[in-house]
Amino acid sequence: MSNKSSLYRKEPVWFCNRLKSRLNIPDNAASWIYEAGSITQRLRDYYGPQVRVEVLNNQWQRAFISESKLLKSPPGKYNLTREVLLYADDIPLVLARTIIPKRTIKSAHQNLSHLGNRPLGEVIFSYPGLERLALEITEVQNKHWNKIIQQKIQVNQPLWGRRTIYAIHHHPLLVSEFFLPEILNH
Repeated sequence: MSNKSSLYRKEPVWFCNRLKSRLNIPDNAASWIYEAGSITQRLRDYYGPQVRVEVLNNQWQRAFISESKLLKSPPGKYNLTREVLLYADDIPLVLARTIIPKRTIKSAHQNLSHLGNRPLGEVIFSYPGLERLALEITEVQNKHWNKIIQQKIQVNQPLWGRRTIYAIHHHPLLVSEFFLPEILNH
């Protein structure tokens, strides 16, 4: 298991958004991958208030090299890493990983470092001027998740995911979201 993530054994391979046609993304996955608004809000619109967050990891860690490049942060620098599982009615729906540099936390007045079980989307989409800067796509094989995650999500098929660079007051954060089979039915 990587000490950079409690989710993966190996970092996913990410593709630029412009390669959609080559990736053959199913329509139900594309609907979530290209969602312009908050995934949390979309989940709440469908499932109601029973959407909850289980925090799997919330600590200062080094990001993967590709994450550091996207954040324009020196490799090896510590960032706040938050990895969560979103549920509704005890059914896992979305795995998420967020990398937040210290400068972004400062510009957001520390609101991003004390989320607890609060969904990130609930916070960042409340910032006026939130910018979406880039989107990448992946399909992750089950063998790339660590054993604990495999047991929690109990999925034996590849998962589609996206990672998005957002900016708050021109300071970046990276949000990776992986869509579990239950969510793709809605």
